[in-house]
Amino acid sequence: MQKLIALFITICLSGLAFSQEQFTVTGKVTDSVSKQPLSGASVFCQNTTFGVITNADGEFTIKLPRGGYDLVVSYTGYQSAEQRITTQTTEPLQIEMKAKDKSMEAVAVVGSNEVPDGLAKYGDFFREQFFGSTANAKQCTLANPEALRFFYSKKRNRLKVLAREDLQIVNNALGYKIRYQLDSLSFEYGPGISTFSGYPFFEQMSGTPEQEKLWAENRRKAYRGSKLHFMRAWYDSTIQQQGFALEKVNSDAKNFEATPVQNYYDSSYYISDSSVVEIALTGKFRIVYRNEMPDKQFVTFHKLPAHIRVQLSILDITDGFVIEQNGYWYEQASLVNTGYWSYERMAEAVPYDYLPD
Repeated sequence: MQKLIALFITICLSGLAFSQEQFTVTGKVTDSVSKQPLSGASVFCQNTTFGVITNADGEFTIKLPRGGYDLVVSYTGYQSAEQRITTQTTEPLQIEMKAKDKSMEAVAVVGSNEVPDGLAKYGDFFREQFFGSTANAKQCTLANPEALRFFYSKKRNRLKVLAREDLQIVNNALGYKIRYQLDSLSFEYGPGISTFSGYPFFEQMSGTPEQEKLWAENRRKAYRGSKLHFMRAWYDSTIQQQGFALEKVNSDAKNFEATPVQNYYDSSYYISDSSVVEIALTGKFRIVYRNEMPDKQFVTFHKLPAHIRVQLSILDITDGFVIEQNGYWYEQASLVNTGYWSYERMAEAVPYDYLPD
């Protein structure tokens, strides 16, 4: 898709620098009450392949490529802890874990609106909302579906899905095993909107040379045009070179008519220093990706013209945000996307440490 030699060289050089420059984060995990160290706690950066286990003293060391990450710590019987880290994180982290209140959880279950046969009734629906409906989604399997719990609120006309344990996912299309700590998945039947959040941890699968070649190509395809791809392009000031266009949606638009942004890197809202880029741009924007055609199913479902040759996403920026070197952005709640980026779900996800060949 991206065949320009100059662009190829740019990507390779950027990837080389990203992979070679690292920083180290150290810390200790303890019980918040007893202050005793927690040995064997899982420490990982969500949406990456980087993770370690704490030693007998509750200590950990993790080396990461330069950029930003959400560090997540989990331990059986405790609430997960989350902390943002960047290349500026130099002091050892002191992470205190709070034990789960099992008595309160039991009371909540008794008084809940949990669906007794939820998996049989909503299992396939969950898979579609979580994995998506692409060709890759059909190659994703959930090894422990019995971990899912389904709650339906008649008053709110809303389905909510929780999990008793981490979801164990195999993506045979991209060659990843994913451990996913599901926070929740919600589907609002009125507007037909679904959202989900959680902490994914990726592990690359091993296969035959033919399989790994196919996985590499599928990963490249999943990455191209993705939100991660766009954020890296914005960070590197290569939006147009990477095949994107950023357009401001007109305030009175009925069908998301938009006007091209004249200067993506205007100093009034694009502030770059040595390690991060601050974006002070707000409003509703249309993201156009020209280097890959949209999936036919997406075109049909949204009743788009059959001849459309670009992928269209709508990005609603409610507040300024920061982009790190690896494409990680925060506050992530400041950006709400619909359109093609919402169509591509977990089945198309690649980790933040992914680099195109």
